Amino acid sequence: MMNKIELLAPAGDLEKLKWAIMYGADAVYIGGKKFNLRANTTNFTIDEIKEGVEFAHKHNAKVYVTVNMVFHEDDFDGLIDYLKKLEKIKVDAIIICDIFIIDLLKENNINLEVHLSTQTSVLNKEAVKFYKNEGVKRIVLARETDKNAIKDIINKTNMDIEVFIHGAMCTCYSGRCMLSNYMTNRDSNRGGCAQICRWNFDLYDEYKSKLNSNIDFAISPKDLSLLKYIPELIDMGVKSFKIEGRMKSVYYVATIISVYRRIIDRYLKDKENYKYNKKDEIELYRCANRETTDQYYDKFPTEKEQYYSGREEITNQDFLGIVIDYDKENKEIILQQRNYFKVGDKINIFGPNKDSFNLVVSYIKNENNEYIDCAKHPKEIIKIPCDKIVSKNDLIRVNFFS
Repeated sequence: MMNKIELLAPAGDLEKLKWAIMYGADAVYIGGKKFNLRANTTNFTIDEIKEGVEFAHKHNAKVYVTVNMVFHEDDFDGLIDYLKKLEKIKVDAIIICDIFIIDLLKENNINLEVHLSTQTSVLNKEAVKFYKNEGVKRIVLARETDKNAIKDIINKTNMDIEVFIHGAMCTCYSGRCMLSNYMTNRDSNRGGCAQICRWNFDLYDEYKSKLNSNIDFAISPKDLSLLKYIPELIDMGVKSFKIEGRMKSVYYVATIISVYRRIIDRYLKDKENYKYNKKDEIELYRCANRETTDQYYDKFPTEKEQYYSGREEITNQDFLGIVIDYDKENKEIILQQRNYFKVGDKINIFGPNKDSFNLVVSYIKNENNEYIDCAKHPKEIIKIPCDKIVSKNDLIRVNFFS
């Protein structure tokens, strides 16, 4: 029997929660309308959290709710009532940064498991021991933690450790950035980060002479991906692998989760014969169009791990459609189109319960069963032929494999 390694997915709304679980997430982390660090995503009402928990538990998955903002004096209104509601809903844990919440739970007899957010920037075993003594059940390590520290922390503390394995990085220590506050008056530690590190700047020397006349200067780190280190992290004893991206699309969440699910399961199923597959990297890159590195994991990052002289991020149109149904009699996929494709194109179909496969589009029909040359109207319902049976909520994308 395989050891259970939790794959933890982001979910910015109820739809993404369901997609993440369908595509292989063991748990999701979400935020309510207040008290969390993603103010710019849709987030969840109490009723939606309840529905999300019920859906997750029905599918043997867990829901963690972020209560991870840094609280100011005017941020407490409604907090106790909110925590009591989360307890009643039976969320599996809350993720906190401000540790006064631990005492608040005790003082009000609220029974919620507590996980410590990466915003607290835990990088060493002594900090882990401190929070463990305070009653924290899991530590989400800082994204800046290297592999030797991860190993030492696990070996010396016997703590449930969660590690970010994929997603955006902060140019400062996660949770310590004030650039957004300074330049836009949006508090990065209360959910309003304006991602200043991704802006382009003019660069001047000490004599106020402009240095970058032909290119933009940036301070943006490349994204994190620990795909090739998954076996090593499993063997270290990491309990939960976390994906960043509560503001990302359904296609992003489904793709990233399905890739990491495949890697984790493949390794656990047959460690001796496991081999790293570069095609998995291609899927991850095509999904986000930002370069990825291992950042702090294997060495201290250099200029190669950041964008400093401009960058090109072209939003691709790989996501072609969502399968709505399959007509077995006529052997046709009924799908909702998302991006342009035409007759003769080679496409790729993937889903949570099947290996991906390619298909050449020999014809396209619209809702009136009329033959058309191309699909060019977003969310139009169309039909394409396919001999293989597909399932509702399988996804269709551009074929980008050779």
